[in-house]
Amino acid sequence: MRRRRLMRYASASLLSAVGMGIASRLEPSQAQTAGVSIRWFGHTSFLFTGSGVRILVNPFRSVGCTAGYRPPKVATDLVMISSQLLDEGAVEIVPGNPRLLYEPGVYQVGKLRIEGIRTDHDRLGGRRFGINVAWKWNQGGINLLHLGGAAAPISVEQKILMGRPDVLLVPVGNGPKAYTPEEAKQAIETLNPKLVIPTHFRTKAAAKEGCDLVSVDQFLSLMSGTPIRRGGDVLNLSRGDLPAKGMAIQVMSYRFS
Repeated sequence: MRRRRLMRYASASLLSAVGMGIASRLEPSQAQTAGVSIRWFGHTSFLFTGSGVRILVNPFRSVGCTAGYRPPKVATDLVMISSQLLDEGAVEIVPGNPRLLYEPGVYQVGKLRIEGIRTDHDRLGGRRFGINVAWKWNQGGINLLHLGGAAAPISVEQKILMGRPDVLLVPVGNGPKAYTPEEAKQAIETLNPKLVIPTHFRTKAAAKEGCDLVSVDQFLSLMSGTPIRRGGDVLNLSRGDLPAKGMAIQVMSYRFS
């Protein structure tokens, strides 16, 4: 993957020194900053900024369902991808030379402990699209879980690894390599997060042909009774913004112009 330094180890102890490059660039005040800023680039791609670190998840190429989105060519310290497919693994578009995580395992990056959890990327045991990596980490005091392009039900073992996230980013738009709205609801009920951010759904960015996703509205209609928050493409989140009881859904919007 070009000049990227690939992080393949499955033990945090083996990686204790790997994160020093990021940690050494952080000011003490940055590392102690509470909360996290979440910026949506469309599809399943987000930039998380907090604890003095920028993490870009799932950069994509603009094609098919992402044709109308601008490629997320942004500066970042770390890139995490759920697979090497074009809609979530286009690492070559990212400028600079950030570190890359792309395999399941436990990693120590600076002061952040990041866990990649293996799931199937289709409903055929991974035989069509291979594996999907769901990413779990705490940034700015917020427990984050990005399910990437999960398509298979969450197993008991996976649930134990995933825990209960504060924020769950879950695909909801159907297709052969991600949850249907009904499957997304089931995953949410399994994980019981405080805040849900829907991903991987159809917007006007989709090409006229070649996109098999449905809109986020089909998912929202299944979640009747759950409070829905709507906002722009950036969400600044602290622990005080999370629901004190129950769960809420945060629908982010894309700035097409």
